[in-house]
Amino acid sequence: MLAVLTFDGVLSAVGAALLLQFHLGPVPFPVSALVSGAVNAALVWAAGRWTDSPRLAALPLAAWLVTAAALAVGGPGGDIVFGGPGVMAFSVLIFLVAGAVPAALVLRRMP
Repeated sequence: MLAVLTFDGVLSAVGAALLLQFHLGPVPFPVSALVSGAVNAALVWAAGRWTDSPRLAALPLAAWLVTAAALAVGGPGGDIVFGGPGVMAFSVLIFLVAGAVPAALVLRRMP
């Protein structure tokens, strides 16, 4: 089950990164980063129910962070996932904070 939850962390990062450019009306707003933060918190919580070790419960968050780091590196031909004009220039920072902090808070509350 921990392997499935870890893979879900990877899927959460990929899905949120690819949907990060969506707008809330005419304003660019990273809604997918907020959703990914909630999903990551739920994944860490569920992993904590399957194990008593906080290190093992952190596997979905670790997989999410590794995937986000891999997506932050430019691809072949100079393709980038993160970036853009205005607030989207800070999309990597917004993505990391909104996606990782909720899961880290859940992890911190574990006994």
